[in-house]
Amino acid sequence: MTDPKPALTRREFLETAAGVTVAGTLLPRVWAGETKNGIPYRTLGNTGENVSCIGLGGYHLGSQSDEQESIRIIRAALDEGINFLDNCWDYNGGASEVRMGKALRDGYRKKAFLMTKLDAHTSKGAARQIDESLRRLQTDTIDLLQFHEVIRDTDPERIFAPKGGMEAVLEAKQKGKIRYIGFTGHKSPDIHLKMLNAAFARNFTLNTVQMPLNLMDAHYESFEKKVLPVLVKHNIGVLGMKPMGDGLILKSKAAEPVECLQYALTLPTSVVITGCDSLPILQQALKVARTFKPLSQEQVAALLARTAPVAQKGEWELYKTSHNFDGTYQNPQWLE
Repeated sequence: MTDPKPALTRREFLETAAGVTVAGTLLPRVWAGETKNGIPYRTLGNTGENVSCIGLGGYHLGSQSDEQESIRIIRAALDEGINFLDNCWDYNGGASEVRMGKALRDGYRKKAFLMTKLDAHTSKGAARQIDESLRRLQTDTIDLLQFHEVIRDTDPERIFAPKGGMEAVLEAKQKGKIRYIGFTGHKSPDIHLKMLNAAFARNFTLNTVQMPLNLMDAHYESFEKKVLPVLVKHNIGVLGMKPMGDGLILKSKAAEPVECLQYALTLPTSVVITGCDSLPILQQALKVARTFKPLSQEQVAALLARTAPVAQKGEWELYKTSHNFDGTYQNPQWLE
C-alpha cells in the first residue's frame, strides 16, 4: 500500500488556489510549474510524479485503421512533450496495447509514464490480465494500473473482497510489475464515492481516479461536483477523461473542441486524457496545452450557461445514461 504525501493544509490549499470557482467550488488550478517542450506538467497527486497536463488516449489509437500511423502518433506525442499514455487491456481486442508496445521500442519507453487498465474483479483474472498487458506493451513495469469501468454498485466490494482483483494488483506491485494503483468509471459519481470509501475503510489510499470531466458533466450527475473535491482533499491524482464527451458534446454544437479542453484543464486535473486518431488532432491538443491559461470565472460561467440548456438530461453523456460505452456490460466474462 502507498504512503501518501500529507494532504494540503487549509492554508496551503488556499495559497495554491488561484481563485477560480468551478461549479461553485474553490479549487486549485495547477499543481506544478514545470514545462517540457512547452507542455505544462502537473503533479500526479500523492505519487509526486510530474505528468503532462494532456494525456494521449489509448482507445482511438487502436481504432485507427493504419497501425503505423498509430505508432507515429504515439511517438510524435512523446517527442513533443506529452508523457502520459492511457490504455486498457480490452481496447480494440488488445490492439491498442500491442501498437503502443511497438511504439515504445527504440528508447521511447523511457519517455513515457505508462498507464493501462484491467477489467477483472477476481485475483486470478486480474493476474492474467496484468501479465497479458505487460507482454503486449513490451515492458517490465506499468507505471499506473487502474481498475476499469467501476460502474456497478457491487464493483467496489468485489474488487476488495478476499480473492478479489485488488489482491492480485497488490501482489503485482510487490513484484515490481506495477508502481501505482487507481480506478476509472464513467457511470455514476456515487459509485466512485463508494469505491473511494471502500478503500478508505481499509486504510488504503488510491493514487489516482479517472472520470468524465467536461462541460456537460457539470450539469448532470456531476463527477466534478461530487467526486473532485474529495480527490483534492485527499491529494489523489485526478485524471479527467471524455473532455469532449467522446465527440458527443461537439455534436450538440454547444461548445468547440478547444473550449472543451480548456475547461477540463482549468479544473484541478493532473491529466486531461484526450483521444487523438490523427496527427492533426494531436497537434490541436498540443497547441491547447502550450497556450493554456486558466479560464476566468466569467469565461467558465459563460461556457456553463451556454451548455446548461442541453445538458440537463444527460443526452450528450450516453456513457452515463446508456450501456453503449459499457464494455464489461457487453462482455461480462472480462470481469472474471
